[in-house]
Amino acid sequence: MNKTFLPAALMAALTLMAAPAAAACYADYKAKRDDPLRLHYGTIRIDGNTCTPEAAAAQIRSRLARDQWTLLNVLGVFGESGLAERKASAGQFHLRY
Repeated sequence: MNKTFLPAALMAALTLMAAPAAAACYADYKAKRDDPLRLHYGTIRIDGNTCTPEAAAAQIRSRLARDQWTLLNVLGVFGESGLAERKASAGQFHLRY
C-alpha cells in the first residue's frame, strides 16, 4: 500500500467524523402585541448548533421585537419533517421571522 495514501485516507475519515452535518432546527411559538391585543402562532428557523427551547427563545424574542411582538412561549423545537404539519396553523407567520 502506498505510504502517502494511508495518512490521507485517515485524515479524510477523521474529518468526516468530526464534522457531522448539522440538522435544521425549527421552533413553534406564540406571541402577542398590545393595544389592541393581537396574538399569533408562528414557526421560525433557529440558527446555530443548539436546538433547545431555551436557545430558540432568545432568537425568537430578538426577531419578534423588531416588529413590536412579545414572545409568550416556545411550544417546542423540531426538525424539517415537522414544518409541513404546522404550515397551515402558522399561516402568514410560517417562517416569517
